[in-house]
Amino acid sequence: MTKPLPISRALRGWMDIFMHRSMRSWMHFARSTGLSMPQFSILMQLHHKGSFGMSQISEKFDITAAAASQLTEKLVQGAYIERTEDPNDRRAKSIQLTPKGKELIETGITERYRWMDELVSKLSAEEKPKVIEALNILTEAASKLDEKS
Repeated sequence: MTKPLPISRALRGWMDIFMHRSMRSWMHFARSTGLSMPQFSILMQLHHKGSFGMSQISEKFDITAAAASQLTEKLVQGAYIERTEDPNDRRAKSIQLTPKGKELIETGITERYRWMDELVSKLSAEEKPKVIEALNILTEAASKLDEKS
């Protein structure tokens, strides 16, 4: 196996720390809500994609329709989501975030990124523009990879 290039080693080092810190903050917040990670993941999916049906939860999480229903029931009881009849198919249910669910997710996102504010405060005035430039270059390159997929 060949040794990774210095840039790859640097990116891998950053990615490892970034993912560890980000996920640790995210899991800590999710646990503090009393929700399971799969339930919290459903809320995040709704936040990013809007409403969707119970069958999509089954597919996304690779679980049965009954398991999807059980998973969402606590979210309904907690008033984080609401289930409504799908206007295109009365037998199907559609779920969406409630205002309480949106607020919970927005708070979670803020908590997830709090450590980044601490990190930025550790950078010098000279380092900040360099980091901005490097991150913009990486973001653009990653976007181009997504365009090819």
